[in-house]
Amino acid sequence: MAYVRKDVTTLTAAERRRFVRALLELKRRGEYDAFVRMHIDHYVTDGEGGLRTAHMTPSFLPWHRRFLLELENALRRIDPSVTVPYWDWTRDRSATGSPWTPDLLGGTGRSTDRRVTTGPFAYSTGAWTLRETITDEDFLTRDLGRSRDPIALPTAADVEGALKDPVYDVSPWNSTVTRGFRNRLEGWGTGSGPVAWRNHNRVHRWVGGAMVGGASVNDPVFWLHHAFVDLLWTRWQNRHREHRYLPDRPPLPGTSQYRRVVARHEKLKPWNMTPDQLEDMGSVYRYA
Repeated sequence: MAYVRKDVTTLTAAERRRFVRALLELKRRGEYDAFVRMHIDHYVTDGEGGLRTAHMTPSFLPWHRRFLLELENALRRIDPSVTVPYWDWTRDRSATGSPWTPDLLGGTGRSTDRRVTTGPFAYSTGAWTLRETITDEDFLTRDLGRSRDPIALPTAADVEGALKDPVYDVSPWNSTVTRGFRNRLEGWGTGSGPVAWRNHNRVHRWVGGAMVGGASVNDPVFWLHHAFVDLLWTRWQNRHREHRYLPDRPPLPGTSQYRRVVARHEKLKPWNMTPDQLEDMGSVYRYA
């Protein structure tokens, strides 16, 4: 039977405690850091050579769907009642409300060094030391809303702009495309700075700190954010049932994306699954 992923604002106090405890236990066992390292290793950009599977590529959505499932399965081995909640940042837009409460993720970082000092993932608890990073910091950092140069979270209208595009993705299948649902949701825009950060990307920038860059998994909000991104893909699939993941065939030899993106029926590294196999998860989980 499919289990349910809930809106984080609807979690009971007991559900919040169980979710936090499972995350902390996964961290204590050393398993959580493997997820951070996996994301760092697969954060390959347009400017780098080789295969892109996690970002700036059509497989952004199925890759993170499987990644989220791996984490959720690890949590459920600790506590079978736990599922990953989603954070709807089009509705819950406060830097002090859910999920930024002391009993869940804690709040923003202090002004001096952005260190998170509240909640169960604060460095002072001794339970959340960062070991896999791309900086020298071993403590969790945040800058909710970017205090020195504020930005706003994406709106429902921003999300609708992505959802209404009936085509999943278009050539050249990277961060430069201006059409297609995948990049409209992933959020690589034109220009530089805040105007280029849209939807998924803008949320990472709004949270700031550890959420900026390949080591963003160090902040547990990563999973709540990507659960909502996954929900948005599900909504797109339900709205555009005649459209599917693209490309359906690998780019041809001699083209710029040859062996750089994953087609629908190709294996999605590091797993032995294809995007095609990850399009329908209805038998595994559903969203409340």
